[in-house]
Amino acid sequence: MNAFQFPAVTIGSVTLSPMVLAGFALALIAIPFVLLGWAVWRSGRARLWQQAETLRREQAAEARLGELLKAQAEMQGRLATMADVFGSRQAELNQSISQRLDGMTHRLGTTITEQTKSTHDNLRSLQERLAVIDAAQNNIQSLAKDVVGLQAILSNKQTRGAFGQSRMETIVADGLPMGAFTFQATLSNGMRPDCTIRMPNNSPPLVIDAKFPLEAWNAIRDGETPEQKKIASQQFRRDLEVHIRDISEKYLIAGETQEMAFLFVPSESIFAEIHENFENVVQRAHKQRVVIVSPSLLMLSIQVIQAVLKDQRMREQAHLIQGEVIRLMEDLNRLDDRTRKLQGHFLAAQKDVDQILTSSDKLARRGAKIEAMEFEIPGGRIEEEETPAKAVESRTGLLKLRVVDED
Repeated sequence: MNAFQFPAVTIGSVTLSPMVLAGFALALIAIPFVLLGWAVWRSGRARLWQQAETLRREQAAEARLGELLKAQAEMQGRLATMADVFGSRQAELNQSISQRLDGMTHRLGTTITEQTKSTHDNLRSLQERLAVIDAAQNNIQSLAKDVVGLQAILSNKQTRGAFGQSRMETIVADGLPMGAFTFQATLSNGMRPDCTIRMPNNSPPLVIDAKFPLEAWNAIRDGETPEQKKIASQQFRRDLEVHIRDISEKYLIAGETQEMAFLFVPSESIFAEIHENFENVVQRAHKQRVVIVSPSLLMLSIQVIQAVLKDQRMREQAHLIQGEVIRLMEDLNRLDDRTRKLQGHFLAAQKDVDQILTSSDKLARRGAKIEAMEFEIPGGRIEEEETPAKAVESRTGLLKLRVVDED
């Protein structure tokens, strides 16, 4: 009460009573306490908000970590499934490719083996034919001795012609397969040669004529004086030249027959005499594209033609095999292209899997970092992992928060 007895204070035109002065003094004394209380209230409120925010972040982090772990587990399951599917598909593809390659290799080997066997058989048959020719040449001398015995048969013109044609037909039929020759075929000009032989590569046929002027030849042999022999020789030359000219004019047709024809002489001895004593007739025959052949030469020519025909058939078969091999190589090239494309798909899928694994590793590292976050609060400490962190101190000095470094 004594305080209120102080005299009033006058400031300018304002007079302050002791009561007012006391109120100002009390206000000045209460202001620090009010400020202190407000600071305490604000600090408590901030502490509660910080605790709530920390709890919310922890819950969110746990939820996010659970989702990440669940996604990671699903991703690992999918990757395992994809790896199993890719492994099974690759195994099936490898098995299929191996089976097809084995099948093609087996077929190719079988074909080559069969062709090799066929070639060896043909060569062996050719060798056997050549051996037969050698044996026939050895028998020529014995056949020449039988010519004297055939003179009785050759005395008749029709019988003689039938004998020469029969011998020619026997040689041709023995040396060539059926369908490779024709007897008494009619040409476009109406002429009918004794034999036509089909040539390889669709060439015109070869004509063989078995007629021979044996009467003039017998006159030469029967001549007793040199004059008779000379006259008989001139007659034989004329008859032979007429016969050669007839063959050249009647049987040599451009585009229908070969450019040359065979004149078959049914005796080796007569053939030898013609080449020895009638060389000009042989030259004239060559000029008119007529070749005089004996039984052995005709047999040899037939063997050559047969070998050429066999070679043609072998070439045709080789062409077929070559075509099959070419198609096989085309299939192999297509298979190689498709395999390389499939390899590219596998490489792309492997790259995608590597990228998925990289993303999974990043997610795992990020989850580990989230798990490693640590907080310090008054009255307690939450630690998940020992992770380097830096402390941040609040202005009030009452709260410390650890912040984890991020990449």
